[in-house]
Amino acid sequence: MPDEPLSQKEIEDRLAELPGWSLDGDRIARSYRLGSHFAAAALVVHIAQVQEELGHHSDLTLGYNTVSLTVNTHSAGGAVTDLDFALARRVEDLAPGHGAS
Repeated sequence: MPDEPLSQKEIEDRLAELPGWSLDGDRIARSYRLGSHFAAAALVVHIAQVQEELGHHSDLTLGYNTVSLTVNTHSAGGAVTDLDFALARRVEDLAPGHGAS
């Protein structure tokens, strides 16, 4: 996958297709609230597996019943790229129906 920085318009257009995701500085970000700490921890493990598969990793935070992640592409100078949106889409597939916190 290319790691060319996306334009502000491209980022906005792609975020519109990913409810709950937003631009946070130079990263895209999302938080999930789950029913329990165990469910949140399990989601973290699944996200970590996807990150390994993609070879692309976010900053991932586990709270009591929340999971938050922010991501950009270090090899593109910390810009948002296609890689970030590929990861975001995969995470959304893991956590359908979970509301943003």
